Amino acid sequence: MKIYIEYSNEQDKLDPPKDFEKLVEDCTKAALEEEEIEDDAEISVTLVDNSRIRELNNEFREIDRETDVLSFPLGDENGFEVDPDTDAILLGDIVISLERAKSQAEEYGHGFRREVAFLITHSLFHLLGYDHITSKEETEMFAKQEKVLEKLGITR
Repeated sequence: MKIYIEYSNEQDKLDPPKDFEKLVEDCTKAALEEEEIEDDAEISVTLVDNSRIRELNNEFREIDRETDVLSFPLGDENGFEVDPDTDAILLGDIVISLERAKSQAEEYGHGFRREVAFLITHSLFHLLGYDHITSKEETEMFAKQEKVLEKLGITR
């Protein structure tokens, strides 16, 4: 399985974890394996600051406040589109506020890298069709996230 990552850092307040692109790749592979998806995959990850994620949250969700991560899935109930050049499934876009990730890591008492990995994994499951509208869906999604992070050795 090959993971194609389009990466963009649109903020200058915090450095991402040193192994950020590998972290995205590892989280993506583990999430796809959890879902028994063996296809190559493409994903876009953009790092922003709190101000920019607030703008995006307002624009796309009509919620005028900052958030930690936004997910923009490309798949639907009919499956995923495929990139004709790579034959990889197109998962979608993830936007992470590194500022928010840093403050949440401090608030929850774990490392910045762990928080970023959690946000990547959380967003990946959104891209794969999961949501947490009901408590049952939330329980299932969070269990899968924790299983992926545990598999990668990224614990609290």
